[in-house]
Amino acid sequence: MRRSLIGRTWPNVIALVLFVFFIFPVYWMVITAFKEQKDIVSRTPVFLPLDATLDHFSTAVNAPKFWTYVTNSFTVTIVAVLISLVIATLASFAIARMRFRGRKAFVLVVMAAQMAPWEVMTIAVYLISRDSEMLNSLVPLTAFYMMMVLPFTIWTLRSFIAAVPKELEESAMVDGCTRTQAFVKVIFPLLAPGLMSTSLFGFITAWNEFPLVLILNKTEGQTLPLWLSSFQTNFGTDWGATMAASTLFALPVLILFVFLQRKAVGGLTDGAVKG
Repeated sequence: MRRSLIGRTWPNVIALVLFVFFIFPVYWMVITAFKEQKDIVSRTPVFLPLDATLDHFSTAVNAPKFWTYVTNSFTVTIVAVLISLVIATLASFAIARMRFRGRKAFVLVVMAAQMAPWEVMTIAVYLISRDSEMLNSLVPLTAFYMMMVLPFTIWTLRSFIAAVPKELEESAMVDGCTRTQAFVKVIFPLLAPGLMSTSLFGFITAWNEFPLVLILNKTEGQTLPLWLSSFQTNFGTDWGATMAASTLFALPVLILFVFLQRKAVGGLTDGAVKG
C-alpha cells in the first residue's frame, strides 16, 4: 500500500519541482516589473511587493521609437510567417502526394536546412544586403526569417498531409472537383492543427531573433529585441524598465498561444462530431 502510494506520488512531486523551476524566472520577471526601485535593489529578495508601481512600464513604453519598434516587429514577423505558410503548404503537398525525381533528395535538403545553424549565413546575408543597398531595411530581415521557419513548416505540414487518407481527395475528384478544389475543400481544412503549430513556431522564432537585426539594421528598421537592450547604458542597467519591457515583449506570444491553442482544439472536436 505504501509502495503504491509512493509510486503515485513521486512523479507528481517531480513535476511540481520542474514546474516551479521553469515558472519562477517568469514570475520574477513580472513581479520585478511592478516593484519599486528600492525593492529591486534591496539585498533582501522581495517576493511579493506591497507597493506596486507602473512607473517601469511607463518608462519602457515612452522609450524613443518604441512604436516604430513595435510596427517593425509585427511587420517582419507576420509577413515572414504568412509567406512561409503559403510556400510550405504547396511544397508539403507536393512531397506528400506527388512522386517526382529528386523527391527524397529534396526531403533530405529540408532536414539538413532545419538542422543547420542559421548563424553561418549571417555574413552572406550581410554581404548580399550591403551589395544590394538594403541595409537598415525590413526586406532582408523578412526574407531571412521566412527561410528560418520554412524547413520546419514544410516538414510538419508534410506529416499532416500524409496522414489525410487519399480516398478523401479521390472521392472529391470523383464528385467533380479538380485537384486544386479537392485540396482547398478537403485537405486544407484538415490542416488547421498543423497550421496553428507551425504559425506559433514561426512567430516565436521571428519575434525573438536578435543577432541578425543587430548586424543588418543599426540605424533604421530595428525591432523590439533591440529595444530590450536599450535599457542598458554605461551607467548601469535599469532593471525595472528591462523587466517591464520583457513582460510587454512576451505578451503577444502568450496571447497568440492561447488563441491558437483554442482554435486548434476547436477544429479537432468539430471534425470529430461532424464526421
